[in-house]
Amino acid sequence: MTKGYWLPVLHSHLPFVKHPEYDYFLEEHWLFEAITETYIPLLMIMERMVQEGVNFRLTTSITPTLAEMLADTYLKEQYLKHLDTLIELSEKEIRRLSNDKDFLPVALFYNRRFQEIKSFYMNDLDCNLLNGYRRFMQLGKLDIITCGATHGFLPLLSVNPQAVEVQIGVAVETYKKHFGEAPSGIWLPECAYYDGLDEVLKRHSIRYFFLDTHGLTDGSPSPRYTVYAPVYTPHGVAAFARDPLTSRQVWSSKSGYPGDFEYRDFYKDIGYDLDFDYIKPYISPDGIRVFTGVKYYRITGLTDEKTPYRPEFALLKAMGHARHFVSERFSQVKPLSSDMDRPPVMVSCYDAELFGHWWFEGPEFLYHVFCEIDKDKTVQAITPKEYLMRHPQNQMVNPSPSTWGDRGYYDVWLNDKNDWLYKHLYYMATTIEDMANKHFNETQPVTIRVLDQLLRELLLAQSSDWAFLITMGTATHYAEKRTKEHVSNFNRLLDSFRAKRLDITFLEWLEYKNSIFDNIDFRVFASRCS
Repeated sequence: MTKGYWLPVLHSHLPFVKHPEYDYFLEEHWLFEAITETYIPLLMIMERMVQEGVNFRLTTSITPTLAEMLADTYLKEQYLKHLDTLIELSEKEIRRLSNDKDFLPVALFYNRRFQEIKSFYMNDLDCNLLNGYRRFMQLGKLDIITCGATHGFLPLLSVNPQAVEVQIGVAVETYKKHFGEAPSGIWLPECAYYDGLDEVLKRHSIRYFFLDTHGLTDGSPSPRYTVYAPVYTPHGVAAFARDPLTSRQVWSSKSGYPGDFEYRDFYKDIGYDLDFDYIKPYISPDGIRVFTGVKYYRITGLTDEKTPYRPEFALLKAMGHARHFVSERFSQVKPLSSDMDRPPVMVSCYDAELFGHWWFEGPEFLYHVFCEIDKDKTVQAITPKEYLMRHPQNQMVNPSPSTWGDRGYYDVWLNDKNDWLYKHLYYMATTIEDMANKHFNETQPVTIRVLDQLLRELLLAQSSDWAFLITMGTATHYAEKRTKEHVSNFNRLLDSFRAKRLDITFLEWLEYKNSIFDNIDFRVFASRCS
């Protein structure tokens, strides 16, 4: 008999990065690394579970920006080149380490792995990861949810209410384009909630979303079952909150599983460790060293002296950690179920890139967790849609404004490092709204193209990633440059349009480079559409 539910949620997101003006662009490799180390490995374990008859359930967001990149012809071609480079590097490493009994097995492991990933990408996915996601969605194993159109930080964008409407509306339409139906749920960008957001979600037929723990526990009235049952907001949208126990057990590199000494050390990469002349063809052409994904050492301990990575030992550890995780869920669910009128649901929210990219063995861990759960059935894996079908009656609670960022509120995305962003975002949003109202009945194709591109530039500037990266001090230059670039594109295009001296070449370039949302319609920003 099922005593409780486990609801795992992976947030799969990257900002839209496309630079066809360069043969190699460093930030495009954020996408290529995520595909190789996280997205394909996760799809491969899903396929493995289907073939083995393991009854798994998983929920994942595919943000509109990520979906657009995964479907982009140029980026798919670039990714195949990236894979071929990795295979070439691994073959070169096999030759270099041919007489090294400690590291040759690991070099051979990487070569096999890259070959398998390429085969799966080309043969099983037909060079489009969305084919894999759609397959498991159609099998009822995977619940795919959406996110804000460009992961805009909704509480701060809400100064212009129409900006939030458009972030959600464009997300819903993009989901329909890629998955053939409307999304049931949404991952709020940065899990950021503000009072009244549920009304916007309701207008766009979103049935459920996710909060950090305190977003629910600080709600009014207090939730009867804390985070172990969803609630309905005042506008009838279901809110699921993150269970802190399952999060800490997996997230933490110190007290959680990923820090185990047998696991692969993320930071010891040959892109940084090998002789420059040798590794030069496989790093940035300007000489900047980067992660290649080829890493030969295990974490070993709190020391700079590392020992060779042994994949077979690491996988045994992943199996053991999976058994421990499931055992802890059994222990967690027993006292909870005795005080509830339905089985408790433990919601585990993670960034998808934790599994494979940061924690190399993470996909194998998930595979073994699902195997253990399927064998015992004391705890059952479930999706939000399935839970709400079984338990449609839930308490009404008004959630608290919150995020899953540091300290739990908005200051990661609004502080003295990044506050300059918002005056530009507000100006662009109010300008687009005015122009959408003025040109609502526009029929001139070139005018429509200009207004559509102005909206794309605004949406791309609104990405919460830029404010986050500036705060964290990682890729700060790129984040600032991207924001300023979209603001400049917007102003240049707008000025030339108003002056009736439109630069068609510039417009065509922006349509090619910033090609996201090819079915967008600027009219969605008109006040009459809200």
